[in-house]
Amino acid sequence: MSTGPGADSAPAPATHDTPSVPPPARRSTMFASLRVRNYRLFFLGQVVSNIGTWMQRIAQDWLVLSLTGSATAVGVTTALQFLPMLLFGLYGGVLVDRLPKRRTLLFTQSAMALTGIALAVLSLSGHVQVWHVYVAAFAVGLATVLDNPARQTFVSEMVGPDQLQNAVSLNSANFQSARLIGPAVAGVMITGVGTGWAFLFNGLSFVAPLAGLLLMRSRELHAVERAPRGRGQLREGLHYVAGRPDLIWTIVLVGFVSTFGFNFPVYLSAFADDVFHAGAGSYSLFNTLMAVGSLAGALLAARRGTARMRVLVAGAVAFGTMEIVASAAPSLWLFALLMAPIGMFGMTVNVTANSSVQLGTDPAMRGRVMALYMMVFMGGAPIGAPIAGWVTDAYGVRAGMAAGGAVSAAAAVTVGLVLARMGNLRLAVGWHRGHPRVRFVPREERELATVA
Repeated sequence: MSTGPGADSAPAPATHDTPSVPPPARRSTMFASLRVRNYRLFFLGQVVSNIGTWMQRIAQDWLVLSLTGSATAVGVTTALQFLPMLLFGLYGGVLVDRLPKRRTLLFTQSAMALTGIALAVLSLSGHVQVWHVYVAAFAVGLATVLDNPARQTFVSEMVGPDQLQNAVSLNSANFQSARLIGPAVAGVMITGVGTGWAFLFNGLSFVAPLAGLLLMRSRELHAVERAPRGRGQLREGLHYVAGRPDLIWTIVLVGFVSTFGFNFPVYLSAFADDVFHAGAGSYSLFNTLMAVGSLAGALLAARRGTARMRVLVAGAVAFGTMEIVASAAPSLWLFALLMAPIGMFGMTVNVTANSSVQLGTDPAMRGRVMALYMMVFMGGAPIGAPIAGWVTDAYGVRAGMAAGGAVSAAAAVTVGLVLARMGNLRLAVGWHRGHPRVRFVPREERELATVA
């Protein structure tokens, strides 16, 4: 049985099965889903693992830059890590809809732990070469093909549909909280003892989520009927999305922003090394301040009752605009301070899009739809990262970052106008309680909007 857009989904253009007027927003307790024991175990395990993940990201980018001196090489590493999702992501979603989610996560988390330990051994022994990092990044990407849609859909099995919006937001807050710690520790560790120890910490950090998965109570999970093995399931998932304009345009917007706007491994490492000549410590600082903003954006989303399309579009416009402003920052400290609002608006885009897609999707289709979403979100990197690296090497990182922000903002405006036209909406500008307000309203409400 299809859930349709549901009470918590993003408002979509009017179709035969989608209402044109969104339901009223609901407020939720910020940490409500942590009352669920299984989700609490999952959340705590991910805190430790995410710290290791961020440490490895910083160490990996810095190691490649140290070995090659090339921003393009950093972009290639990022591309290799996300290339498997672009190539195999849809098939991963088909498998996730068939397989038990907890067992799948035990396998994928173990595989990613081994790649971290392998990089640690190579780095600490002094034998690491850039192609080793390329292979490890690709291996992590292969595990991610199953891990990402499995983690996304397993959340609903832990907390149920009523808490899903809150749990998705807390997952993002979890990741960004770890981002506050991981880059800072990685910066100190890289400067003091080298990248190898950061890789080792990441490999060992997977013990926490693996233990959490093993300690969960199966009887307390919300059972979701798995898709039977059969032909045409990939085509069935694509046909389902094709009939849902709210899903299509959300995924299209996320694709543009992730491909051209989220190339921070390229931008931030180049700003730290080439523009400000400040080293690994400043690169870590940039990531940490961006995480402060991202955490704020995730926590605000956890309190938000619904995931609305207008929030997604406005967040993407603001994100792209702030990237353009940051690209022209004349000093290190001004650039660093701008990382916080960039992180907040970027997280608003991420959480709002993720929540609206999950909440608006039939549970039986969720693995395939989320695989498509994650394929676009993460799979844009193999296209965008090398382009960003090339533009950075050829024209400078300021030009590269400004171009990424401009594409993101332009895509958001275009998608917003398309959705407004499809939903028979128009732009209304007025005043509300003494403050200016800009919003989309049904065209027949012209007079009421003018009075407001």
